[in-house]
Amino acid sequence: MTTNLPESTHSLLDDVQGMSLGIFLAAIGLNILTTVGLITGQTAGIAVIISYLSGYSFGVVFFAVNLPFYVLAWKRLGATFTIKSLISVTLLSVLSEIIPLGMVFSYIDPLLGALTFGALLGVALLVLFRHNGSLGGLGVVALLIQDTTGFRAGYVQLIFDALIFGLAFFLFDPLLVFYSLVGAVVLNLIIAINHRRDRYVAR
Repeated sequence: MTTNLPESTHSLLDDVQGMSLGIFLAAIGLNILTTVGLITGQTAGIAVIISYLSGYSFGVVFFAVNLPFYVLAWKRLGATFTIKSLISVTLLSVLSEIIPLGMVFSYIDPLLGALTFGALLGVALLVLFRHNGSLGGLGVVALLIQDTTGFRAGYVQLIFDALIFGLAFFLFDPLLVFYSLVGAVVLNLIIAINHRRDRYVAR
């Protein structure tokens, strides 16, 4: 038996509050991540590694890393998704500079930090996905590869993340990279279990 869910759309106010919540949670999670010295996957992971190695702030690097992906996103996923993603990335970059000024941790256990980051960013991404936004561009590349070669986008993203974490093992403390992997598992489990269209109506 198939149940047809009624379709509805988010209002502008719905999108504003939803995306604001997602960005705020992501910024807090990333503050915890960088305080502990952990890494993550996708474009945020690339930005974190560059930030650690160069000394530039995460917010500036994250904004710059995502710039090349907006053209691809516009062509593949449309104007609405691209504009919302640009707004999300820009606001997250700004908040990543502001939040550490008012939220300073004297100590965070690395494993607890990884678990907390994974939970916060997982929820943040779920909220953004429900409002047709995102925080990075590697997913767009994965979709393009899937379109042109037939190779599954999910596997492409796993390969990207494997390369990022593989590089990190050579650059940073392996134990911290292991904790980072734990956080990444938590993040992806939250999305995998909860990001299903048949579990909510609004898109």
